[in-house]
Amino acid sequence: MKSILTGVISAAVLLGAISPVSYGEAAQSAQTLSYPKCASGARYNCVVDGDTLWINGQKVRVADIDAPEISTPKCGSELALGNKATERLIELVNEGPFQLQAWPGRDTDRYGRKLRVLVRDGRSLGDRLVSEGLARTWSGRREPWC
Repeated sequence: MKSILTGVISAAVLLGAISPVSYGEAAQSAQTLSYPKCASGARYNCVVDGDTLWINGQKVRVADIDAPEISTPKCGSELALGNKATERLIELVNEGPFQLQAWPGRDTDRYGRKLRVLVRDGRSLGDRLVSEGLARTWSGRREPWC
């Protein structure tokens, strides 16, 4: 009976029926997740840029920050800072388990990405990027980096 209940709960979590989604201890107990920089082809667990990543095949926007663009930068300094933010986000998500918290009032953005705050030990990973000068706190609209 316990294994049936465990299977039902696991399936519900995988299908997103239980929220907020946690990619912490539960996911880590089964396997050690790794988040490299995304490459071409299928994306499952990888980092796109300083504020976007794929988690278990779902595209997630780090909702509490805005990081410089690397795909369409407006100047060289934006690209350089965007690359640093991307590398730092890769380091942060690979340091250990973290949780995804829903963004109040909106589940997805206009591009269909899940809006989530990445939290470890009670602190937003986005806040860490902001404190290191690699991102800005999200104000509701993009601000220029150049």
